[in-house]
Amino acid sequence: MRGRTLALLALLAAPLAAQGPRGVELGVTGVAAWADPAWTGGGLSLGLRPGGRVRLVLAALAGDAAGLTGRGELTGQYLLWPGRLTGVGAYAFGGVAGQAGARDAGYVVVGLGLEGRPGAGSGWHLEAGIGGGARVALGWRWRRLRPAGGG
Repeated sequence: MRGRTLALLALLAAPLAAQGPRGVELGVTGVAAWADPAWTGGGLSLGLRPGGRVRLVLAALAGDAAGLTGRGELTGQYLLWPGRLTGVGAYAFGGVAGQAGARDAGYVVVGLGLEGRPGAGSGWHLEAGIGGGARVALGWRWRRLRPAGGG
């Protein structure tokens, strides 16, 4: 029974990994979170796309929340159309954020996003959700991707 289960998992793993391109992304992003106090700022992000529909993003941001405040975010994202070369793709995300400065705090971050050309060399992104209040983000990503199943 155990061998059959492992064989089934192996058969499922290959198609899942082939669903989307693999690679890295570098981005610039602006974020606003409406809480008390509100936080606005911007910075850089690094995204890793291991294949399939997954992207892991680490963002380092600087901004203002009643004084100079740094913010870091780590999110996992699930892309609906990861290889799309034209048009718009949608994704859901969840993770954590931490702020340090005038007011130290930590938050759970969840939301939905849209991005232009998720499988192409670059594109915009727009996110809405929660994470230290209602949260929106707008930015641009540059991508270095290999096609699904490519070496």
